[in-house]
Amino acid sequence: MNEDPARALADHPRPQARNRIELPEPGREAPVKPDLRALVGAYVSLTKPRIVELLLITTIPAMLVAARMEYGGLPSLTAVLATIIGGALAAGSANAINCYIDRDIDQLMGRTSRRPLAKHQIPPRNALVFGLIIGVIAVLGMGLLVNWLAAALTFGAIVYYDVVYTIWLKRTTPYNTVWGGACGAAPVLIGWAAVTGHMSWMAWVLFAVVFLWQPPHFYALAMKFKDDYIAAGIPMLPAVAPARRVAIESVVYGWAMLLVSLVAVPLGSTWVYGVVALVTGGMFVLECHKLLGRVNRGEDPKPMRLFHWSVSYLTLLFLALAVDSFLM
Repeated sequence: MNEDPARALADHPRPQARNRIELPEPGREAPVKPDLRALVGAYVSLTKPRIVELLLITTIPAMLVAARMEYGGLPSLTAVLATIIGGALAAGSANAINCYIDRDIDQLMGRTSRRPLAKHQIPPRNALVFGLIIGVIAVLGMGLLVNWLAAALTFGAIVYYDVVYTIWLKRTTPYNTVWGGACGAAPVLIGWAAVTGHMSWMAWVLFAVVFLWQPPHFYALAMKFKDDYIAAGIPMLPAVAPARRVAIESVVYGWAMLLVSLVAVPLGSTWVYGVVALVTGGMFVLECHKLLGRVNRGEDPKPMRLFHWSVSYLTLLFLALAVDSFLM
């Protein structure tokens, strides 16, 4: 538990271009010219649709709760549609730019080696321009159709993910996942701002739930693919620290997430949300403890059990929140 992460990472070979982004040498690997269908699919793949879907799962319930607590009704259809489309474009923009920045390491990792830029399906410059264009559309659309607070938060989330997390935190500190969680939790605040034009304690509580959920969620995935991160020289905690330390931190964040999720009850949520938060959060914490137990016994940690349950947990919790908004 006291092992120095920097020293642990130093024990593994790192690629020469770890902190430098380079284009392939001319004539070495010429980009393949795919057909139109494959090309469209490659651009869609740049946006990482599964991540976009997960982010929207937290946005819509936050909007429903905000509308109910703010003026006892439902959010306008225009605000909902503009926020969903704008949020999807913003997340897609951040992910596409992330693929552009990380194209050097994506080629070194089995999990990411099939991404369009790693396979040279799309010229890097085109991917960057694509990401910037849909990002501009997302921010301007949010500002013109919703409000400028939501637009500012959308812009901030894109910049934080691509500049603060991807360029800086991801390549320099084992706590990249922790501090990078701010952009993953931003859709809650964006959805809330889209309805009310301001923040409230409930908005910050829901933000904190997603923020605390993210470390154990991604630690589990990084444990599964830690060899990829070692090969790429990326200091994800599971790649530079003992598995026991990772499991202990997962337990700590799991408990913190559960306790914070229950704070929403005295702030206005009903027993429906409270029961779901307690049961599903308890099961999440149990999975964290099971992970720690397997690590302590020297068994296969089977981290993907926690990873898959973490996705189910977030979906069920915010679905309960959406239902709960009609009972407030």
